[in-house]
Amino acid sequence: MNYTILAYETEDAYAARTDPARQQAYVAGWMAYSQVLREAGIMVTGAGLQAPETATTIKLRDGQPQVQDGPYADSKEQLGGFYIINVPDLDTALSWAARSPAAVAGGVVEVRPNIPM
Repeated sequence: MNYTILAYETEDAYAARTDPARQQAYVAGWMAYSQVLREAGIMVTGAGLQAPETATTIKLRDGQPQVQDGPYADSKEQLGGFYIINVPDLDTALSWAARSPAAVAGGVVEVRPNIPM
């Protein structure tokens, strides 16, 4: 079954993406995690997302689209990226999610089963 791992990162984690002193370690952690998922044969796809301020949200009000720059959610953590993995059950998916750099750094990692298309 496919599960999506949603990695929510703190502002500090996002800052590490572009901080010359921390960027290499940040990127290396995610690259190593991606490689482990590929080597285990469970990675379907994944992608990192650009910073929350690059987001655009859309809502319909009376049938008319209303576009807003920036993330919709006002929270301490923002969605930083996702992986879709194929594993037998939720416990296995949770085990893999707990190994993600976001989880290791104290961020929030959400796991959801995918609806088969």
